[in-house]
Amino acid sequence: MHILVTGGCGYIGTNLTNRLLNDGYQVTVVDLMWFGNHLKKHKNLIVIKTDIREIDQVPMKKIDAIIHLANIANDPTGDLNPKLTWEVNVLASMLLIEKAIKNGVKQFIYASSGSVYGVKDEPEVTEDLSLLPISDYNKTKMISERVLLSYHDKIILQIIRPATVCGYSPRMRLDLSVSMLTMQALTAGKITVFGGKQTRPNIHMNDMIGVYLHFLKLGEKATGIYNAGFENITILELANRIKKHITTKVFVEESNDPRSYRQNSDKLISTNFNPRFTIDDAIKEIIELYNEKTLIDNDCYYNIKQMKKIEGIV
Repeated sequence: MHILVTGGCGYIGTNLTNRLLNDGYQVTVVDLMWFGNHLKKHKNLIVIKTDIREIDQVPMKKIDAIIHLANIANDPTGDLNPKLTWEVNVLASMLLIEKAIKNGVKQFIYASSGSVYGVKDEPEVTEDLSLLPISDYNKTKMISERVLLSYHDKIILQIIRPATVCGYSPRMRLDLSVSMLTMQALTAGKITVFGGKQTRPNIHMNDMIGVYLHFLKLGEKATGIYNAGFENITILELANRIKKHITTKVFVEESNDPRSYRQNSDKLISTNFNPRFTIDDAIKEIIELYNEKTLIDNDCYYNIKQMKKIEGIV
């Protein structure tokens, strides 16, 4: 089975691609490589450096399924260049699925975001609730979903709304809550929490990869939209959990970020997916890799810092 992974050199994409190769799949990766390429050569791997908006450069012949991860990710990065964010996150998604259908690709798995829900007061946020995206990034994810759903009768389509991902990747991200706060504790001996009462869902990297593989195997047996988040905790609770592993101080400051919701993933679990990893697993991974000097605090691990360099802002 031949899988096309867009964004296959990214934070999740790198680990997902390696897992697909280990499981015996043939993989083609399409990535612009703004954050580098950490994939090693493999007999079943083709890596193409191109912009997914250049749809003629994206191969589709003999592709069985697409896992579409490529996007301008997170709110600050999306706000940096809204036009680019809309073109990459929405326009390119439409071009990809249209070309996939024309070329007989059987399955399309899309990485949306749990952030499409915005601020929710409901104790459990399920897939049938209304979407109230706040930022350009959130809005592009919502619109992409609706564009892709218009083709649901022409291709097997699964839309995944991941929680905040935690855990290690060779293309690391230190701008995500678990990694960011753990690194603060390791490098500064303190954690600064803004607000603290906002509840956010989390999912470990290994479980996130497991979700994509799960749907790849299920195919037409489970289509539609699925939340993917299992540990709903406040930012302050997260800081205190890190404190159990590292001697550190926690400081709380005011925040103007109102986003708070508890993601319910019962629909995903009903398809017989069982999460196996936790936030604590991710915290321990980061501590161990930092102590081994495998992981350092570097600007290249922060999307907004790297994108500002690419955009020529700094």
